[in-house]
Amino acid sequence: MQPRIQLLDCPIKAYAWGSKTALPHLLGTAPTGQPQAELWIGAHPDGPSTLKIQGKSADLGDVIAQHPDAWLSPWVARRFGKLPLLLKVLAAAEPLSIQAHPNKAQAEAGFAREEAAGIPRTAAHRSYKDANHKPELIVAHSKFRALCGFRPSPQIVGLLSPLDLPELDDAISDLAAGGPLQPLYQTLMSLPAPTQKSVAERAVAAAKGRSEAAYREVVRLAERYPGDVGVLSPLLLNLIELAPDEALFLDAGELHAYLEGTGIELMASSDNVLRGGLTPKHVDVPELLSTLHFRSGRPTILRPEATADRRVRTYRTPVPDFALSVIDLDAGPYLSTADSIELLLSVGGAPYLEFGERHLLAPGQAAVVPAGAAYTLRGPGRLYRAYVPRT
Repeated sequence: MQPRIQLLDCPIKAYAWGSKTALPHLLGTAPTGQPQAELWIGAHPDGPSTLKIQGKSADLGDVIAQHPDAWLSPWVARRFGKLPLLLKVLAAAEPLSIQAHPNKAQAEAGFAREEAAGIPRTAAHRSYKDANHKPELIVAHSKFRALCGFRPSPQIVGLLSPLDLPELDDAISDLAAGGPLQPLYQTLMSLPAPTQKSVAERAVAAAKGRSEAAYREVVRLAERYPGDVGVLSPLLLNLIELAPDEALFLDAGELHAYLEGTGIELMASSDNVLRGGLTPKHVDVPELLSTLHFRSGRPTILRPEATADRRVRTYRTPVPDFALSVIDLDAGPYLSTADSIELLLSVGGAPYLEFGERHLLAPGQAAVVPAGAAYTLRGPGRLYRAYVPRT
């Protein structure tokens, strides 16, 4: 049976750092009083979207697995074998953990190693939940604050030196003399836990009253995570504020943390996270260090590029797993035929999805479009389209 366009029911993840109001505001639902952190749109086994098949609810991943060529397109099925992307709405009221993600080879090796060791996939000390990499794109829906990538070395030296942290003196001096960045971060992360706590507390005390934004962020993080060495991260990482529609692409090995705001996040379908602080969860320092790259400099802020159709703008990323377009319908209807499987997410207005049937896509409503399916979008409204790029 030829697949058809379907509306999706999508799970909400209630992580502690989530906003109590942002997702209800988007979805037009009443707040529950509990944090609602992420809306997942995709087929990841930890939170698959569902659709109706002959009146019964079914997981999107299971449905695709029955007819992968028809749903994904033959070329996507050959390349990936399953839906290779995961789309999310992320709503952060508090900082997420300092983290990085492995590349494909690291993920495959780490997953195989932990499987062979018999570590349950739900175990708190497990680092690899699957064998996939997790490059990701975050697009600001509201003002969005993040830490991303190591600062230039002179900035790091200038921010750390006034804090009088003798445990780091040698590593700071080597960095000031033109040495590599890795020894400083490795020294910090390899200190015994009591020493890390002492360093964090002394750094916070020294940062109080200083006017620079990085020091203010250290103090702010310490209010939520006292004694956590991750509170020093604003002195090491770039502090970024994205305006709506601006984006960051985070490849494997990029140390980062999302601090506050609502964003549209698109990633390879994976849940592999290696943490480096600002969390009570498992921190595997050797594994984290093995995945990081230690390039320094300001990250590139991405903006969507206009296509031939003035209604569509696209965020360019260097990975084959996914691409993201934003579709604005104020200029009139948009007609399309899907080259690969597509996920559509409405984020504003009252757009209609037409494909022989006609459905209103209220904000937060998502739909899946199988490869080869034709459809029309009518506005007013805005949608995001996640798909697999041909090149």
